[in-house]
Amino acid sequence: MTAFVLALLAGALVGLAVGSLGAGGSILAVPAMIYLLGFSPAEATTASLIIVIVTSLTALVVHARTGAVHWRAGLLFAAAGVLPAAAAGLLSAQIPDTVLTLAFAVLAVLAGLRMLRRRTPPGNGTVSAPRAAAAGAGLGAVTGFLGVGGGFLAVPALVAVLAVPISAAVGTSLLVIITNTMVALAARASTEVSLDWALIMPFIATAVLGAWDGKRLSAEIRPATLQRVFGGLLLVTAAAMTAGTLL
Repeated sequence: MTAFVLALLAGALVGLAVGSLGAGGSILAVPAMIYLLGFSPAEATTASLIIVIVTSLTALVVHARTGAVHWRAGLLFAAAGVLPAAAAGLLSAQIPDTVLTLAFAVLAVLAGLRMLRRRTPPGNGTVSAPRAAAAGAGLGAVTGFLGVGGGFLAVPALVAVLAVPISAAVGTSLLVIITNTMVALAARASTEVSLDWALIMPFIATAVLGAWDGKRLSAEIRPATLQRVFGGLLLVTAAAMTAGTLL
C-alpha cells in the first residue's frame, strides 16, 4: 500500500474522531504520520497542528449550525492557553525525538483511558475563574508541546469548570482547539521543520470529509460506543509507540 493511500485512510479516521467526539483525532494523526508515512516526531507534531486546524474548523461549522457552540465560554477558555501554547510550541523543537515520542505515548494512554471510562463530568452550574484559567493554560501547553488539539481534556473541563452543557461541550471544545493550535503553529513557524505537503494535503482532504461524516455518525451511534472504539485504538497506538521507541 502506497504512502498516498495510507495518508487518505489515516486522514479519514482522524476526521471521524474529530467530528464525532471532538477529541482523539490529532492523537491518532501523529503516530500515523510517524509510523505509516515516515515523518519524524517534530515533523509529525507540526503537521498535526495544520490538520487539526482544518478539520476542527470543518467540524466547528457543523456544530455551529445546530447552535451547539458556546462562543463566549470557548473564547475565554482559549484565551488562557494562548501564551502557554506559544511557549510550549517553541520548547518542543528543542526536545529529543525519543522523549517527544514517549511523552506522546503517555498522553495517548491518558486519552484512551478517559474515553473508556465514559464518565460525564459533573457540572455544578457555577464558574470558577481560577480553575478555568488553570485548565485553559494546561490545555494550551499540551497543544503547543505535542501538537494535539486536546479535545479529550477540553470537553470535561468545559463542563466541570465553565458549566457548559454537555450537549454543547464538543462544539465549544473545537473553538478552543482551533485557537490553541493556531498559536502553537505560529510559534513553530520559526523552527527548521520541513513538511511533505504531497502527503499532508490528501491527509487533510479525507480528514475534512471524515469530520462532516463524524457529526452524522455521532447522531446514529451511541457516544459511549464511539468512545470505547477510539479509546481502545488509542491504547493500542500508545503501546505500539512505546515498544517502537524502547525496543
